[in-house]
Amino acid sequence: MVRLALRTLRLRAGGFVATFVAAFLGAVIVSACGGLMETGIRADAPPLRLAGVPIVVAGQQEIRLPEADPSEEDPSEEDSAKGKIKTDSATLPERAALDSSLAQRIAATLGVSKVVPDVSVPVVAPSGPVAGHAWDSAVLTPFSLTAGHAPGPGEVVVAGVSAKLGDPISLAAHGTAGRYRVAGVAAGPVSAVFFAATEAGRLAGGRIADFGVFTEENPAAVAARLDLGPGAVVLTGAARGRAEFPQAGTAGDDLVALSAVSGGLSVLVALFVVASTLGLATRQRRRELALLRAIGTTPRQLRRMVLGEALVVGVLAIGAAAGLGPLLGRWLFTRLTGAGVVPEVMRFHQGWLPMAVAAGATLLAVVAAALIAARRVSRIRPTEALAEASVERRWLTPLRLVLAVLCFGGGTALVIVTLAVMTGPGAASTAGPAVMLWAVGVAAISPGVTKLVAVVLHGPVRLLGGVTEWLAVANTRAAATLVAGAVTPILLAVGVATANSYLQTTQQAVSQQAFTEDLRADAVVAAPAGVSPELLARVRHAPGVAAASEYVTSTVYVTAPFDDGQDDDGHPALGLTAGAADRTTAATVTTGTLDALTGDTVALPSTVAADLHRSVGDRVTLRLGDGTAVTVRVVAVVAQRAGFEQLLFPAALLAAHTTEGLASQVLVRAEPGVGDARLVASITAATAGEPVSVGDRASLLAAHARGDEVGAWVNYLMIGMIVGYTVISVINTLVMATARRRREFALHRLGGFTRRQVLRMAGAEGALIAATGVLLGTLVAAGAVVPFCLVAKGSPLPSGPAAIYLIVVAAAVVLALGASVVPAWVATRTRPVMAVALDE
Repeated sequence: MVRLALRTLRLRAGGFVATFVAAFLGAVIVSACGGLMETGIRADAPPLRLAGVPIVVAGQQEIRLPEADPSEEDPSEEDSAKGKIKTDSATLPERAALDSSLAQRIAATLGVSKVVPDVSVPVVAPSGPVAGHAWDSAVLTPFSLTAGHAPGPGEVVVAGVSAKLGDPISLAAHGTAGRYRVAGVAAGPVSAVFFAATEAGRLAGGRIADFGVFTEENPAAVAARLDLGPGAVVLTGAARGRAEFPQAGTAGDDLVALSAVSGGLSVLVALFVVASTLGLATRQRRRELALLRAIGTTPRQLRRMVLGEALVVGVLAIGAAAGLGPLLGRWLFTRLTGAGVVPEVMRFHQGWLPMAVAAGATLLAVVAAALIAARRVSRIRPTEALAEASVERRWLTPLRLVLAVLCFGGGTALVIVTLAVMTGPGAASTAGPAVMLWAVGVAAISPGVTKLVAVVLHGPVRLLGGVTEWLAVANTRAAATLVAGAVTPILLAVGVATANSYLQTTQQAVSQQAFTEDLRADAVVAAPAGVSPELLARVRHAPGVAAASEYVTSTVYVTAPFDDGQDDDGHPALGLTAGAADRTTAATVTTGTLDALTGDTVALPSTVAADLHRSVGDRVTLRLGDGTAVTVRVVAVVAQRAGFEQLLFPAALLAAHTTEGLASQVLVRAEPGVGDARLVASITAATAGEPVSVGDRASLLAAHARGDEVGAWVNYLMIGMIVGYTVISVINTLVMATARRRREFALHRLGGFTRRQVLRMAGAEGALIAATGVLLGTLVAAGAVVPFCLVAKGSPLPSGPAAIYLIVVAAAVVLALGASVVPAWVATRTRPVMAVALDE
């Protein structure tokens, strides 16, 4: 039977090509997403600045957080050390600093020949931002002098910076600006400015970024001897890049999550599209398969034949996709790095495993679709074969019923969780998966819904339409199961595109609204080199300024008391200046005062305070952004918008534990009657000579909006990729379904229909398919979007232009009409008598 199937494939080129295209595109997309996932898992960022040293000691960027409340079991410290308290890990958002005393312990290790401490400080040069280091650490790359000498007091060596030997140069670092003389010019793989060791240590605030360890022995063996405690990590080989680019680890985690969601969605879409396409191709052969049953073919032979055909198509599709999948993955990775989602230093990796997974998923989809498609026709009795081939099969099978019940149950559960448990934009984490559950459930009953739509339209079309429109409705009603094969891809495209687009636009709108409502500042001063006390004082005393507060953002992790509402993302933290915090942000104080935000203190959002059972005067132990443990006293409890809660800290406390070490912005509130333009001009005059830029409130809001647009761009890219695949499958399915009706069209014409009437009938059927798909897709989208909007913004309607939905609908209609009418036009080019004879 398999040999027979292979010999007759050429006679069914339409179904073969349609199934091949669906499986091919599915394998390509899944392979590309697998490549992105492998890249994220590897998080390969090769060292540049640290390429010349065999061993690097860096700060530990991961911390352990308790997953269970230790007070419930009252475990001892010994139990905790033995792992009896469940813990979870979190990646620190800031660079973890090292203690300078580690240098002695490293140097005392057997095999270590030299230890070089490395400091890193952001520097603003005339040509732009650049990293500053001590000249002693130039050996870590290594950098080599091409002119001049090593820097002394008041001197620098530059690499990749527009400055000539002996020229004076203005540099700003750690909140201070200074004039230096270019003592030397160096060559290296990256741009840098090198100071004398004493000056670099002063600018870096005494923070050691990492240690370079030289050895004449095997680096791996020496690294294994280094026992430096839990705060440090020893890196060799390609892993040294993690010390230089700690953000690569976080970007890798984000890339894994993004590719997992997109890949999972692609697998589901591919499964349904392949099943729909192959099922339609098999149902169109019912007459042929029924004849085979009538002449003695066993059900097992029939299943083997259909399965053999599907396997051939699947293997060919996988083979063709093997080369294109990595190309698509690399193209997507390039787009992500260009948008700033992934650091440019990360390398793209795609080995054999992603393609193996894509091949397995594609074969699974093809085999499952083939078995389902052949099951019904292979189980009928030979005496009923010809009759079965001439009538429409029942549309609701036990498998469809079970699948629909499970998916609708899962979708309902997610809706309940979204409405009852989730808050703010976090509701998108349950609303997103609900889209696919609703889509799969609706797709399972789409033949019944298609038949119902045809029944409802039968009367109105008969009264208002012509004979061609009435015949189109009758055809759809009689062949609802076949038509549903074309409806399913449309409802998937409409549902996925509409839901994910409006989830994204609503998230952006809610985030921007929350930021706007929370911001009371009328201007912002951006200081890339950091905000010094002198700069803050100059801004504060500028004419027209009522209040000025430093502005620092980071993430903190509560360690005691146990916080059951905390995940590995921690809590957003905001650093402000006491005395101006309540006038530059809109947090409503319920108890305590923000004027007490000095030293080791914190203001807790009311929701967090309730979870921690803490109030004013109580103490909370937490880890700051660089992993430093600190115990702070609660000085205020504030009410904030649900889903956008932030812990408020003194700016000095929070900034000292960020990578930069200082605040980089100042929020300014104007005095009554002072306009934005006058305020900006006043601050600009007051900060003349400082490496800062001054903007109004609109510029701060625009910057926040641009930050949201990065995530939106990624979402739209992935949506476009999946919807594009679905659209191609829509065209694929409709072209195949319409092209196989050549004999039917010819019989209509022999019965008195003109070619124009046949095309009108095909167009009416395409419009009915589009209407049904759009209706079901809209219901699918509403099932996810409405609950999310109720939670996120208190309204069932999403934020975003109506043009998104109209464009999606228009695209679905145009595709359905074009894919129905064009093949019908081609099929009716042959004379009716010849068409009937050829198809006999």
